[in-house]
Amino acid sequence: MTETTTGGTARTPEFRLASGVIETLRQDLVTDAFAYRPLPLRETPGWFMRRLPEAIRRHFPWTRYAAVAALALFIMVFTAGSQSSYLGDTGELLIGMISAAPVLMTLVRPIAAWWAAVAMTVLFAALGSESSWPWTPGSFLAYIAVMVLVTLRTGPRVAAWMWTLTLGLGFAVSVVFRNGYAYGAGTNLPEMALTSAFALAIASSVQIRRHAKAEVSAQQEVTAVERDKRTLLEERTTIARELHDVVAHHMSVVAIQAEAAPYRVKNPPPELEAAFVTIRENAVAALTELRRVLGVVRSADYEAPDAPQPTLASLDGLLANVRETGLSVEKSVTGAVRELPQGVELSAYRIIQEALSNTLRHAPGAAARVEIAYVLGGLGIRVVNEAATGDARPSPGAGHGITGMRERVAMLEGEMTAGRTEAGGYEVAVFIPVRNRAEVLPEPAEGAV
Repeated sequence: MTETTTGGTARTPEFRLASGVIETLRQDLVTDAFAYRPLPLRETPGWFMRRLPEAIRRHFPWTRYAAVAALALFIMVFTAGSQSSYLGDTGELLIGMISAAPVLMTLVRPIAAWWAAVAMTVLFAALGSESSWPWTPGSFLAYIAVMVLVTLRTGPRVAAWMWTLTLGLGFAVSVVFRNGYAYGAGTNLPEMALTSAFALAIASSVQIRRHAKAEVSAQQEVTAVERDKRTLLEERTTIARELHDVVAHHMSVVAIQAEAAPYRVKNPPPELEAAFVTIRENAVAALTELRRVLGVVRSADYEAPDAPQPTLASLDGLLANVRETGLSVEKSVTGAVRELPQGVELSAYRIIQEALSNTLRHAPGAAARVEIAYVLGGLGIRVVNEAATGDARPSPGAGHGITGMRERVAMLEGEMTAGRTEAGGYEVAVFIPVRNRAEVLPEPAEGAV
């Protein structure tokens, strides 16, 4: 069965296959063949380069360029020395430069470098040789080097095209320039085909491995970013679950007080009763919506806590449990202790809990100190531990606790710093602003009763 184009011309599968092959060849070796594609500089020094003096390591990004230039110089000297003496010194040097030019071109225009190597082959085939034809020993080496370098820059598909066209090139020059046989020398196309096949196979495997390694690195970076995002969302979900109980408690109090308020006043006006009914209905509706939100953020294995959410009043129990695990921890409180909003108390408790957990995981044997400061504008928290005295085991969740603490502090519009101390320990410092009730409540509108 054939397909018919809009113009009425039937195209068989064989025709489409041939068109696809020609299009691939055109894209790989013809389109933008002379485009400027400089060889990328090296970014990370290797094991050997890191052990060299600083004066040499400063130039390590250009090592690839230096290696290709050294190869081109070697080919030029080798080609000039392998030519017949009748050419003279100038002729030998010119032949050597012609052989080395395509190698240098691979640094900036790899595809054009291969076409230059093809032109070099045709030129040397026209000149003829008494020993090898159509490639002289120097041009043979230069041609192989160009194909290997181009393969390392492009890939196996371009290598396959270059090898195939090289066979066609060798056969074509054998037909056109028959004077190569006049010197009694046979074509060295079989040697070129075999040697280039091995060289391109090795170069293709190196390029495939390099490409696969780059893809794995890129995928690891994407995975790390996605993992960080997932961790952030999990921490925010945990915070939302905990704050649900706090908000639900306040809304329940509002609903109960709104229902009981009319009974505290003898003969309340109907407008007041209607207002309290509206307040209660809105509070109950808000509680319903909160339950729906909790259902969205709740995981399959989530279990609602039986006990109320902890506050700073529960901190002594936390420290007692931590001391039972072997961690020496002290607590100091400065300022006038006062009751803070429940959300602030819960977040402060969780921050201290996570900081002590990090000490247990990452600083075994170290002593810790918890400092709480009640100041006029808010609450200050500082958890610091000494340097570890034992070996810390690798933790798969490293960094997640800091993320959770930062999210809690950001939610409360506070500030947080975390980092290592000069003594080798670790310090977490947090300030959570606490507004007065007058600052939180909005000012009544003009004309409001």
